[in-house]
Formats: sequence, structure tokens, C-alpha cells
Amino acid sequence: MVDAHRTFVIVGGGLAGAKAAETLRSEGFTGRVILIGDERDHPYERPPLSKGYLAGKEERESVFVHEPTWYARADIELHLGQPAVQLDRDAKKVVLGDGTVVHYDRLLLATGSEPRRLDIPGTDLAGVYHLRRLAHAERLRGVLATLGRENGHLLIAGAGWIGLEVAAAARGYGAEVTIVEPEATPLHGVLGPELGRVFADLHAAHGVRFHFGGRLTEISGRDGMVLAAHTEDGEEHPAHAVLAAIGAAPRTALAETSGLALVDREHGGGIAVDASLRTSDPDVFAAGDVAAAHHPLMGTRLRVEHWANALNGGPAAARAMLGQEVSYDRVPYFFSDQYDVGLEYSGYAPPGAYDQVVIRGDVAKREFIAFWLSEGRVLAGMNVNVWDVTEPIQALIRAGVEVDRDALADPSVALSSLVTSAERAG
Repeated sequence: MVDAHRTFVIVGGGLAGAKAAETLRSEGFTGRVILIGDERDHPYERPPLSKGYLAGKEERESVFVHEPTWYARADIELHLGQPAVQLDRDAKKVVLGDGTVVHYDRLLLATGSEPRRLDIPGTDLAGVYHLRRLAHAERLRGVLATLGRENGHLLIAGAGWIGLEVAAAARGYGAEVTIVEPEATPLHGVLGPELGRVFADLHAAHGVRFHFGGRLTEISGRDGMVLAAHTEDGEEHPAHAVLAAIGAAPRTALAETSGLALVDREHGGGIAVDASLRTSDPDVFAAGDVAAAHHPLMGTRLRVEHWANALNGGPAAARAMLGQEVSYDRVPYFFSDQYDVGLEYSGYAPPGAYDQVVIRGDVAKREFIAFWLSEGRVLAGMNVNVWDVTEPIQALIRAGVEVDRDALADPSVALSSLVTSAERAG
């Protein structure tokens, strides 16, 4: 089939969708490319929403994947501000909220995720926020600045990456911050207690108060405004604003109503795709937050909600849509910035998957690399204020062989030498 007569449709106006559209053109596709997004803004990147832009260090224009005129130059047809409300796979069409019908030959679902909501009394009060979209960040940026000027209190439900990054931004404005977290440490499900304590100490040193081992039960206020938040142990926490940072859920409604195979929530949720990011329908693909992909390297199905997955997954899906051989086996990667601490994390080491954590460097100075191991094999690595080591860390993960743990912990032993040894052993 000649490309010029084909129509490829992308549902999702985020980084994955934008990079998929870019890749279709760079790979020589000459047919129609239609990108559908339910926000009026052009596709943008999400990390600045909880980092530089939220903290007032970056301008709004810096978040966009491409300048607006790029789409016309690349002949990408945009439907912005219109949600896709129906997918008819038999007729190969997508119906938009305004009734517009878009037909496709191949379709990419890059619908992302949405913040989970607090299910407690008081969430209808003004001053209860979520952070997922640019509009959310715009509002929250103004709120943090006001709290800082007025010595106001921000209460954050959840000590995950978003909660901690927002806490750092809020303290930068001078706002008072309390974080309520049901686990014993921040990032408990990602880093485990060993490294979670490092981030508890970091934020405590910057004046953040933690309430561990509890959940919010109610947000109270007066005249529609937030005044306090209450935890299940009966404590009352002053709050002029509340941020719900309790995770995100993949936006699978289109896939579900059209009968595509899904992964249940207990196993991470999302649209089930193979290593080429193809769904149970051979003409429909999925990428980014919403895709639960079989990972050839990890040997399991993963749904990854981080920037690098959208950056790399969108192009991989585009190439698969073009009929190229694709095996999406990127090592999961993300980064975070909090105060004077920057970090990168590579790999996948959920609770129960590892039996040892090896530290290289000085945790007290917050200049170290942590490795999560299982039977001596490196599953994941996180470098904190140590740079230019992502490549060897990922190489150790890919090697999948036992490494010398003493050498791994010794900063005088070059990681590159460990990689060479691992590759020989593999």
C-alpha cells in the first residue's frame, strides 16, 4: 500500500504522541498524520510541571515539545481541545467530543494517565489540587507563591516523586509544607526503606514536616476554603492548600470500550502490548504511560510512567506502525531534582525483587550510587549528585550476570571495568 494513501492517527497530545508524529515524518512516511489531544495546548513535556516551571525557574514556553509552527511545516494535522470519546475498531474510526469522525489505517493510543483522586470529605473545597497538566501547574505555581508570601501551609498527600518535588518547589517559595504518607518512608515502593530515609532526611533538613504511617480522612474548611486536614490517628494539620499526589491511573477508557486487551490494576493496569508496542488489534498500538509492554530484557510486563518512556516509546511505536522490526527493550529511566540534589534512576527493582542494596560513595554528603541486586545481579541503580554514569549502570543491568559486590561498592574501581567483566561473563 502506498504511504500517501494511508492515514495514521495518534490519540494523545503529550510527549509520546508528539515524538511519534515526528518519527513518522523523519522515517519518510508521506501519508496523513493526525494528532488528537484533549488539551488546547500544543504537546508539552511534563517534568517541568513539578520541577523547573513550578519552581519559577523556567518559562511556560520552555515546556513545549515543538514550537507551534512546526506541526504545519511537518504537515501534522492537529485536533486540539477535543477528547477522543469513541473508538470503533471495525470501522477504523475515532469519534471526537464535537462529533468529528476521524478514520485511520493505523492508530496509536498515547492517552497517558490521570491523577488518582482522594476519596474523602472535603475534596470539593477550593484549595484542593492535583498536578498532571500544564493548567494544573500554572494554578499551583501561583498558589505556592502566595503561600510563601503569606506564610501559608501546603499539605501534600503522598511522598512519591511528585509529592517530594512539589514540596521542594513550595519550600523554595517559602511556604510551610507537611507531607502525609501511609508508608514508613518516602518513595517506599520505589526505593525501599534503605534509600527512602535519605529523602526523608533531605526534606526534613529543608523544613518539611512528615506524618508517616497515616492517611488523610477529611479536609475541613470554612466558606469553601481549606483550613486543615485530618489523619486517621485523629491529628489535625493546618493547611491552606492540599495537593493530592497519590499516584496516577492509566487512561484506558477508549481501549476498554473498544475491547482491546488490558492489564488488571493489581498488575499495574494499562493497555496490554507486545514488545513492538502492538495491542491485541494488529492495527492499533500504544505507547507512554498507558502502555503495559512485555519487556524483553526484564522478562515481565511493565507500565512505566516516566519521561524517558514517552520520549523513546513514541518513536518506537511509530516505527512499528510503519512495519519496521521493533523490540522495545529500553532500560527504564527517570530523573528528579530536589533542592541541591539531582538524581537519575535506571532499571526496575520493585519490593521483593532484590535481596541487597550496595552503596558506592558517601550517603551523608548525598553523593553516591545505590545498586539494587538480586543474587549478585544488578537490577537497578540510582546515582545521586554523581554524573555521567547512566551508561555503565544500564550496561550492568543489561548484562544480567553476578558482579563483584566489593568492587561495586568501591569508588576507586571504575564502573567501566565492572561492565567489561560483566560482558565477558555474559
